Amino acid sequence: MGVLFGYFTAADDADAARAVVRDDDQAAATGHDGFDVNAMDPTSDLVPAEALLTGRTAEAVRTDPRNGHLIAMTDDGQRMCLSLTDTLRDALAEADRASLRRIALEWAASDAFPSPPDPDGLAEFLHRAAGLSRGALARGHRLYCWISV
Repeated sequence: MGVLFGYFTAADDADAARAVVRDDDQAAATGHDGFDVNAMDPTSDLVPAEALLTGRTAEAVRTDPRNGHLIAMTDDGQRMCLSLTDTLRDALAEADRASLRRIALEWAASDAFPSPPDPDGLAEFLHRAAGLSRGALARGHRLYCWISV
């Protein structure tokens, strides 16, 4: 069994924390817009994509206070909720399909991954994240990622 990542929107950090640290039997982020992936760590894998999308340096992305900020943790660290930057949300919301495809190609060619990933898979991830971002921006929400080890 690997690590599962869930990207979702929430009104604020408290809402995101409640989505992950639950007192019911529902899955993380139930009731929130989002999608799950088997691999796409927001604190490492997404940094180059955010740099390509926004024009910020990777260092600027890494030091952004919202990049991978721990919002909540449960089960001795087996499940966590991290924030994503508003800059990433905004850039994804504004990107069109052609731009996302170009970014996916550049991202796949970067040294972000131990072995070259499928650019089509990265483009699909970006497309889904862009749709999520558009909805978040329209509602004044932010982006988050829950991680289950």
